[in-house]
Amino acid sequence: MRNDLELSRRQVVGGVLASALGAAVLGTGSPAEASSRRRVLIATNEPWGTYHVKPLLAEAERQGVRLTQLVPDLTKITPGDPVPVATPDDAPRADLLVVTGAGDWPLECAARFGKLPLMASSLAYLGPQEAPGAARLRRRLRGITSSSPAEGRAFAGYLGTRRHIRVVGSPQTDDLPARKPEAGLVLVLTSVTHPDQTGDAAPGTELLLAAAKALRESGRRILVGLHPREARKLWQQYEISDVPSVQASARAEAAIGIPGTVFPLVAAVGTPVVGCVDPALSVPDYLLSVCSSTIDDAANAVKAIAGAHLPDKATLADAVGPIGGSAKRLLNTWTHNHGRAR
Repeated sequence: MRNDLELSRRQVVGGVLASALGAAVLGTGSPAEASSRRRVLIATNEPWGTYHVKPLLAEAERQGVRLTQLVPDLTKITPGDPVPVATPDDAPRADLLVVTGAGDWPLECAARFGKLPLMASSLAYLGPQEAPGAARLRRRLRGITSSSPAEGRAFAGYLGTRRHIRVVGSPQTDDLPARKPEAGLVLVLTSVTHPDQTGDAAPGTELLLAAAKALRESGRRILVGLHPREARKLWQQYEISDVPSVQASARAEAAIGIPGTVFPLVAAVGTPVVGCVDPALSVPDYLLSVCSSTIDDAANAVKAIAGAHLPDKATLADAVGPIGGSAKRLLNTWTHNHGRAR
C-alpha cells in the first residue's frame, strides 16, 4: 500500500495542475487533428546523449512514431543502445525536426534540415538566459513544449520568446515508483565533473563528494545516482544504483546533489532533496525552489539531511508538471499540427 506521502504527492501534482492549467495543457488532441508527421528527427544539446530520448521509446512504438536521434558520428554510442540514431548524412526521411536546445549541434542540424518543420522541446533544464543562437531558430518554430510551467518560463527565456509554451509533463514521471524509504539511506545525485564533446559539466563535485563522506561518517548509508555522463570511478567507494535515479529515490529517506533536471522528479516521488550549490553554479530558480535547503559547506550536510522536507504543494506542481501520460502528450504535440511558424 502506498503511504500517505505517496498519495499526497500524486494528489498535489495531479490535482493542482488539473485545476491550474486546464484542459488545454492536459489534452492530447483529437484524431481529426492528426497530421502525417510520424517520422521525427531529434537533435539535442548533448549530441550523443540518448538518455533524454529513451523514455519516449515505448510510447513511440505504441503510436507508430519513428524517432531518430541525430548524432555527429557513432563513436560515442554504446553498443545495444535502444535509441535509434543516425548521422545527418544517413538520416531517414522525416516529417519533423525537434531540437531540445539552441546549442551548436541543434543549430547545425536545423540548418542542415532547413526545409523540415521545426519544434523545440525542453527535455532537460536550461538556464533562463537567452542562448546566443536562439534567434536562428525562433522564426521557424512551429511549437514549443516543456515539462512544467516553471521549466517553460526558463525555456522561454533561453529561447528569447514570449510565445505560448505547451506544458506536457516529463516522460520520466509516467511510471513513478511507490516510495519505500530505507532507514538511514541517502541518495547522492551527481552531475558531470568533466566536460567533453558530449556536453558541458557543472561545478560542485568536490562539495558533493565531501558531503557524501560527512554523511557516511555520521552513520548514513550512501546510494549514488550517477548522471549518465559522470565518471563512475569518482564514486566507486559507494553503492552505485543500477536503476535510474528517479526509481532509486524511492528507497531513500532524502537525497542530496547538484541541482539538475532530476530534482523535481525526485521530489515528485516524495523524497526531499538538498542542493549542493557551488559559487560558480548557475541553475534556474525553480530547481532551487524544490530543495529543502541548499548548502555550500559539506559540514552542513548532516544537519540539512536530518531536517529535509518536501516543498509546498504549489511549488511542487509548478516545478514538476502533469504526471501520467506525458510521453503521449509530447508525441501527440510533435505529430499533430499546433500552429505555424511565426
